[in-house]
Amino acid sequence: MNAKILIIEDEERLRNNLKELLELSGYTVATAEDGENGIEGMNIIQPDVIICDINMPFMDGFDVLEVLRLYPTLKDIPFIFLTAKTEESDVKKGMELGANEYLFKPVRKQDLLDTIKRCLDNRKIANG
Repeated sequence: MNAKILIIEDEERLRNNLKELLELSGYTVATAEDGENGIEGMNIIQPDVIICDINMPFMDGFDVLEVLRLYPTLKDIPFIFLTAKTEESDVKKGMELGANEYLFKPVRKQDLLDTIKRCLDNRKIANG
C-alpha cells in the first residue's frame, strides 16, 4: 500500500508541483487550498502524512495543527510544516503545537522525500 499524503497549501503552483513530485515518487496525494478545506480532507482521506503551509487565508497552519490534534483518529498523523516562515519563534511555536518536522521553502526534492520517509518510518515504529 502506498502512503497517502495531504498537502495544504494556498499557492496553487507550488501545491500542484508538490502533488506531481510526490505522485511520481509513488505516493497517493490529495490537496487543499486552505486550512478549512484541509481539515475536511483529513477526515475524508485519513492521510498518513500532512504537509502544511503556515501563511494561508482563513485559517493558518498553526490553527490547522491545533484542530488536528483534537481529533482522536487524526492526532497521531505526522505533520510537516513547509513554509517560508524562518523565524525561530515560528519554528518553536510549530514544534510546541506538535509538528513533527519543519521545512523551509524552497525545499529540495530529496529533503522533502527524506522527511516524509522519516515520518512514515517513525509512525510505523510507534504503531508497532
